[in-house]
Amino acid sequence: MFKDIISTLNSWTAPKKSRYPAKNRLQLVIAHDRAGVNPEMIDKMRQEIIEVVSRYLDIDVDEMEFSIQSNDRTTSLSANLPIRKVKRTPTNT
Repeated sequence: MFKDIISTLNSWTAPKKSRYPAKNRLQLVIAHDRAGVNPEMIDKMRQEIIEVVSRYLDIDVDEMEFSIQSNDRTTSLSANLPIRKVKRTPTNT
């Protein structure tokens, strides 16, 4: 019984790898609707931002997050790009 309780507690605290990306995608879709920006435009902006930043920094693409948030007065795009390392010489692509 004690093992069952510990297992249950661990399942609540253990990171759910698929839960967070799904939550982020849902938040992004909701924000798209509120901001009036279509998903294709956001995806193109994301790709271009990654291209530009990757010239100067080695970023962790799997852990990055993009979000659009709207309130009554403003809409903002936030990008969280985890940096693995700074490139000594920028690459031109």
